[in-house]
Amino acid sequence: MDRAALAAFLRRRRERLQPEDVGLAPGARRRAPGLRREEVAALAAMSTDYYTRLEQQRGPRPSEQMLAALARVLRLTGGERDYLFQVAGRNAPSSVSAATHVAPALLRVLDRLDDTPALILSNLGETLVQNRLAESLYGDRSGYTGLARSGIYRWFTDHSERLRYPEDDRDRQSRAQVANLRAAFGAMGPQSRAGELVRALKKQSAEFAELWERHEVAKRFEDHKTLIHPQLGAIELDCQVLFTEDQSQALLVLTAPPHTEGYEKLQLLGVLGHERFPADARPS
Repeated sequence: MDRAALAAFLRRRRERLQPEDVGLAPGARRRAPGLRREEVAALAAMSTDYYTRLEQQRGPRPSEQMLAALARVLRLTGGERDYLFQVAGRNAPSSVSAATHVAPALLRVLDRLDDTPALILSNLGETLVQNRLAESLYGDRSGYTGLARSGIYRWFTDHSERLRYPEDDRDRQSRAQVANLRAAFGAMGPQSRAGELVRALKKQSAEFAELWERHEVAKRFEDHKTLIHPQLGAIELDCQVLFTEDQSQALLVLTAPPHTEGYEKLQLLGVLGHERFPADARPS
């Protein structure tokens, strides 16, 4: 672990960011450039003392989870993220874990969306980041592990995942999930995480196996959908999708036209906060 290089790198990257770059209000006039240490620590879910010691070359070697959180908060590119791991004495992320490093360009857009639900997904349907209103709409998706991190996997193995959609729309959603996975499978190959998902789902779901044999391939750039909220009921929304250049991640933004019932229900989401579906249990 190169404490001096780690401290200098963290400090320089912190100083180049402004509060609005990470979705914070500018607040009072600042004496020093960039984010404050306590702001970085809070966003990375660590103590201010722990982060301060890292910048002062006094901290213990950070875990891979801590480094991944710092890479996200500091909006590091892939190369910068690998450097952060290396100077901290850790191996650079493998292709599996690196795929969950959120694209800084998508994060910058997400940071500015605080009045409508928005979330960033991997091409395997894994929720990488969601804003407050997306959590209120979908529930907190951060607690899943293993294959269950993929919304595609949960769709075919966990009945509660379908409660968010009207019954008459579930067949269409099933086809869309498989078509999206087929696109990822084609890009990543049979020995990839996409291949692992396909093999597992073919064993566990007859519905998936039948749809997979249709060889439908699609990536949706927009959609009109109805989602079921446990308190507000049906909410009609338009979904717009922004992909990264390599198509590996996508920002989903859900909106409704002004003066519609869907728009009014979106306004209520912020008041109601996060409501879990009764059957929404965390798989292990």
